Amino acid sequence: MSAASNARLPLGALLALAMAGFITILTEALPAGLLPQMAHGLGVSEAWIGQTVTIYAIGSLLAAIPLTSATQGVRRRPLLLAAIAGFAIANTVTTLSSSYALTMLARFLAGVSAGLLWALLAGYAARMVPAHQQGKAIAIAMVGTPLALSLGVPAGTLFGNLLGWRVCFGAMSLLALVLMLWVRFKVPDFAGQPNNRELPLRQVFSIAGVRPVLFVVLCFVLAHNILYTYIAPFLSAAGMGARTDLVLLVFGMTSLLGIWIVGVLVDRHLRALTLASTVLFGAAALALGLASETALVVHAAVAVWGIAFGGAATLFQTALAKTAGDAADVAQSMLVTAWNAAIAGGGIIGGGLLGRWGVGAFAPALLGLLVATLVVVWAARRHGFPGTSDKSIASNANCSEP
Repeated sequence: MSAASNARLPLGALLALAMAGFITILTEALPAGLLPQMAHGLGVSEAWIGQTVTIYAIGSLLAAIPLTSATQGVRRRPLLLAAIAGFAIANTVTTLSSSYALTMLARFLAGVSAGLLWALLAGYAARMVPAHQQGKAIAIAMVGTPLALSLGVPAGTLFGNLLGWRVCFGAMSLLALVLMLWVRFKVPDFAGQPNNRELPLRQVFSIAGVRPVLFVVLCFVLAHNILYTYIAPFLSAAGMGARTDLVLLVFGMTSLLGIWIVGVLVDRHLRALTLASTVLFGAAALALGLASETALVVHAAVAVWGIAFGGAATLFQTALAKTAGDAADVAQSMLVTAWNAAIAGGGIIGGGLLGRWGVGAFAPALLGLLVATLVVVWAARRHGFPGTSDKSIASNANCSEP
């Protein structure tokens, strides 16, 4: 892609969307790094503080589809600002609250805001650019996710230990307020769907290609979360329990590499990249299953897993945005629901596998899910994950002006 073409990307606006994603992920995941401090501050057990992550996911799961469907006709920038304001309010309440119940209510509100925001981001980024740059734009908008996981959560945990957990949530509230100003002055506004073009949920779900993409999201992310959620016991069984932080750092750093690779190539090679990511993840799972006692193999497999997963959100959201066209936001809300269902399912299924058969059951489960993913991606050549020769899908993408 030429330098002139790259120069047309509205980087200021796209980076504002990336910051929104960063705040969303950091708000979701930070309690996991601050369990002891939050438990002491609110006078409950660490297990109860762990439920602040669960209630956040439930809020996203319940809100994404109905909120997005109900707001199809609302202009996009006010809706985006409302979602970010939800984080500012929720994190402020969390900062000041001494009540566990009130904190849980705030976390649920944050999850609701996340459900709406994730449904908006990919379609918003796609509408800012011509069709041939939509994948790159979505990749930039999604870069906040791996940055939050690889840098934001460790940094937030460090500052929480030094300054107190309430300072961290207060800082995120201030960050959300700054972001609202950034969005107001740098991010273009777009019209919502006219009343006569609003599509019911069932009709969006029946669009050719939508169901294969959602199935792939569910299987791929479920496989990821089974392993990611229980990476500590997996490493402990391999005699690497003391290296969990280093292994997660390797995963985070290679995830950034994965999203960079996808960002460069996604507009021309969406199908090939999705197939390659699935195969790489499968190879990593196989290596972990066969040679988990070898530290070098584990680190190499985790690095490959990070590369495969880093760009996954961009691949799936780009595929869905181009497949759904004018119904992209509603379709993305389904993706948010499938993604959060996979997160919850990873905890439940992974816990069941761990309790019944131990960590040795992880690799076969992951491989089964990834084989199903590969089959569906391969079959969705015409709708969902088209090859570079199929130009028809791109023409459906929504590039309308405000």
